[in-house]
Amino acid sequence: MNRNIPFLDLNCEAETDKITTGIQRIMSGQLKKRGLVVGLSGGVDSSVTVALCQKALGRERVAAILMPEQHSADDTLELSRMAADHFGVSIIVEDITGILTALGFYEKYNAAIQSVIPEYGTGWRSKIITSSVFENKGFTIFSVVAQPPEGPPIKKRLDLKAYLGIVAATNFKQRTRKMIEYYHADRLNYAVAGTPNRLEYDQGFFVKNGDGAADIKPIAHLYKTQVYQLGAYLGVPEEILQRSPTTDTYSLPQQQDEFYFTLPYDQMDACLYGKNNLMPPETIGRIIGLTAEQVAGVYKNIDQKRATTRYLHLPGQLIETVPEMDI
Repeated sequence: MNRNIPFLDLNCEAETDKITTGIQRIMSGQLKKRGLVVGLSGGVDSSVTVALCQKALGRERVAAILMPEQHSADDTLELSRMAADHFGVSIIVEDITGILTALGFYEKYNAAIQSVIPEYGTGWRSKIITSSVFENKGFTIFSVVAQPPEGPPIKKRLDLKAYLGIVAATNFKQRTRKMIEYYHADRLNYAVAGTPNRLEYDQGFFVKNGDGAADIKPIAHLYKTQVYQLGAYLGVPEEILQRSPTTDTYSLPQQQDEFYFTLPYDQMDACLYGKNNLMPPETIGRIIGLTAEQVAGVYKNIDQKRATTRYLHLPGQLIETVPEMDI
């Protein structure tokens, strides 16, 4: 549900001008590259990013990279093509199934799930889900949901080893995709545009040296709610605007609030804004339909995620500072 949250209303015309001008300034003054590559996932964040890059640089200087694999959702490639075609940018398709197979991703992923569901195998599909922020206060419980070829799904709680094994394996996908993006960026003398929104960037919902790696991140200051507003303004196809936010990581359909945020994005946006702007939980709760106690719990969870994912934002750490040379 996309609630009306007045303090997240965006002046889309002014914001578009600010972002496109910023892209032009960074490209010419800092990155000094001919254009930008954008990895398209069929979602609103990457579609808005490619629209902004096209508006800033022109369609001939933007390349959309489509990187499906065996577990991708059925509509991912279609929606990605739709966005690229709509904004008139060039399209490069790289099926990464073979790379992931060579890396042993599918084997490692299956083995991690088989540690809790031994019968898991060919023809099965799966995803990870997390407990609600309002349950099990102070800690998070992860479970795997596995769908056999026939019969009802099976849900099993993951121990830490199995959970880490699954996440470590799926991180192959994000790092492989980023490797492909940088290959084409190097080949074209382009830079790489990242697609995280503010909620993902703030809360560490990205893979280090994977989807967290980019030369420019045009929408990282925008709340997800605002990205949808900007998408409508820029003319992102309605099919993409109506698609629920998904990780497109697991073979079973998975919403982001099932795996990481535990609340729909509009409620999380409101809570993050409230946290950032020192708004009382009571105020936010009245707007999004939660109690003050529940919002306070979300505020605490925001702090916990910031603390546990801080390392994702850090560059490689040095024992002794090495001065940068002035250019």
